[in-house]
Amino acid sequence: MKNAPWYQDGLRFSCTRCGRCCTGEPGFVWVNEEEIAQIAAYRGQTAEQVRYLFVRPGPRGLSLREQSNGDCVFYDAKEGCTIYPVRPRQCRSWPFWESNVATPEAWQRTCEVCPGAGHGELISAEEIVRRIRLIRL
Repeated sequence: MKNAPWYQDGLRFSCTRCGRCCTGEPGFVWVNEEEIAQIAAYRGQTAEQVRYLFVRPGPRGLSLREQSNGDCVFYDAKEGCTIYPVRPRQCRSWPFWESNVATPEAWQRTCEVCPGAGHGELISAEEIVRRIRLIRL
């Protein structure tokens, strides 16, 4: 790999579906129209219904709403993510966000908050770069 990143040998990650990335502090889960349509089809709703009920405008586009406690609107304490098969690219690419893999120290901080980061399947550097490119965070 030309100009190989510090993680050139890959990084380990396996989603434990713990919900830590779906809960807690308020934030943004950016969605585009294609993702809204996928969520709508999965839920048996129209894109307009999903947009009205579950999406809000944010400073850089559309974001999923949150529950009053800051959890994602699609997170259920018993079920976990209720749209997991069609979750937005931001969720699918976690923890391989530019901000999380910028340095070994940033990755270490990610591993401290995500029990799946640093464990499980070895994800190649090429795949990490592909996931980073899905959405810039």
